[in-house]
Amino acid sequence: MTLDYLNSAKKQFRYYKSLGDKSFQQLSDTDLFWQYNTESNSIAITVNHLWGNMLSRWTDFLNADGEKKWRNRELEFENVINTRIELLEKWEAGWACLFDALDTIDTSNFDHPIYIRNQEHTITEAINRQMMHYAYHVGQIVYIGRMLRGPEWQSLSIPKGGSAAFNADKFNKGKHDGHFTDDFK
Repeated sequence: MTLDYLNSAKKQFRYYKSLGDKSFQQLSDTDLFWQYNTESNSIAITVNHLWGNMLSRWTDFLNADGEKKWRNRELEFENVINTRIELLEKWEAGWACLFDALDTIDTSNFDHPIYIRNQEHTITEAINRQMMHYAYHVGQIVYIGRMLRGPEWQSLSIPKGGSAAFNADKFNKGKHDGHFTDDFK
């Protein structure tokens, strides 16, 4: 059960990362920094926040509180990323920190309590908490990208009007074990 849960969680995190990756590929540099207004977050600001959160939550997560003293959460919501390259570097660094941390979990430490802001969590609770948080923000990235690209946006899931064809294809392939990586549609 423990390893099944961890593998499922990793698969879901990879899926959300892939949505961001595929969004960035469709967006111009200008799109990454667009803000609806001064109170809204650009994609770059959202990436900066995810990066800060991931580093704080997953660095030494078995031993140290997930809200690190060195984290500057307020700065995460400022325009501090200046280029696509910097955005992608932070994006990759945050996810690498997460996946490296998840790779340290096994049956010997799965029951170890995790603290976030001095509140105790099970490993399952900590993973679920962050998965929902990251999915929320990746959804914002996708939504902004879709708004900006309009009809040029390439669907990241089942294209509008394509449900019947998608389902027919899935059911024509027969049953499978569900251990796939790219098909979460």
